[in-house]
Amino acid sequence: MFREMRRKKQLLSKAETIEILQTCTSGVLGVRGDDDYPYTVPLSYAYKDNKLFFHCAKKGHKIDGIEKNDKVSFCIIEKDEVIQKTFNTLYRSVIVFGRARFLTKDSEKIFALESLVEKYSPDYIEEGQQEIESDLGTVCLVEIKIEHLTGKAAMELVKNEE
Repeated sequence: MFREMRRKKQLLSKAETIEILQTCTSGVLGVRGDDDYPYTVPLSYAYKDNKLFFHCAKKGHKIDGIEKNDKVSFCIIEKDEVIQKTFNTLYRSVIVFGRARFLTKDSEKIFALESLVEKYSPDYIEEGQQEIESDLGTVCLVEIKIEHLTGKAAMELVKNEE
């Protein structure tokens, strides 16, 4: 169903790929946009239990795209170092394919919001809980259940690790 990566030697292990998902703070969501043009938007996210979570406004381009087609992609770039002298880039990145859905149950919303607070404000858990309680009824939360993911690194980085 999903294509195999062409340059298999550059494939990151599942553990390395998950580590990138856990440590990076932003990525780019891709949805089916207006007139079937791809629509991408950068956003903050949390990763937990083979799912990505993010919050957003209740209306907008990404919401319309998800409603039209729940199949999405999400890209994270962990490293992007241009080496001018060799006309090369040292990179590490992850691409996720999955199904997006809007969370409706309070328990699901709380789990997603707590995941976001733990990631972005670990020193303010108590304050985060207060924020969750006050915003729970107004916030829109999306879960992406991961169906396929790959991590890839520049060949020079792979050679250095060997």
